[in-house]
Amino acid sequence: MTALVGVLCTDGVVVGTDSAASFTAGQAFTIKQKVKKLWVAENCAIVAGTGQVGMGQRFTEIVGSTFTNNKCKNKKPLEVARELAAASHKDFVNTGAHQGQFGALVAFGASKETHLCEFATRDFQPELKNEKTWFVSMGSGQPITDPFLGLLKKAFFADTQPTLAEGIFTVTWTLQNVFDLCVGHIDGPSQIGVLTKKDDANFAARILTDDEITQHEENARGAERHLAEYKNKLQSNKPKEDIPEPPPTR
Repeated sequence: MTALVGVLCTDGVVVGTDSAASFTAGQAFTIKQKVKKLWVAENCAIVAGTGQVGMGQRFTEIVGSTFTNNKCKNKKPLEVARELAAASHKDFVNTGAHQGQFGALVAFGASKETHLCEFATRDFQPELKNEKTWFVSMGSGQPITDPFLGLLKKAFFADTQPTLAEGIFTVTWTLQNVFDLCVGHIDGPSQIGVLTKKDDANFAARILTDDEITQHEENARGAERHLAEYKNKLQSNKPKEDIPEPPPTR
């Protein structure tokens, strides 16, 4: 089971995922262990997938070869997305893989800007995110992550696209929320990658360190504590109940 979250920011891209992999015997879960689910390709792209692990390995290799020597920097982003989808479809068909087995998020640099692309699990067709649809979640945790992202958008980013720092906060809090609610299936620690633009021709992709992620997790917990304190305000505004008069004495 997996939770993927991506945010297209004004100054970069953030992609995050959980760390748990489950082994199954038929319909029963047998083993859960920590695995790597986030990869940096050629220092200019970030890849995270959901579904068949083997197909994810092949897709990551395809992304790496596509961005070798920064050869996509002058291509249009939709052209890059189509190339990745076409090459992956060809590779998957060669071994008889069926559609609906794998989906992915890819952050990459092209045409002097950073981009976030969703490759849908259903048919692996690419969709580029933009300033209006700047967040996405995938995987079995989506029924939890989507509503939470919608709440954060309404509360913090109703009319604005987040900055990179705000995007990291959003991804961290969203993942932490799904870890808390989906105990035993989707688990941490969080793996978070960021893509930024160095200049018009070069981009930098990296995975945040554990210390960096811990700092953002503290920010998320601080936000939760702030919400908890709001309860006191609700209590102070609560109308006082009328106290009944004592019955007359005889």
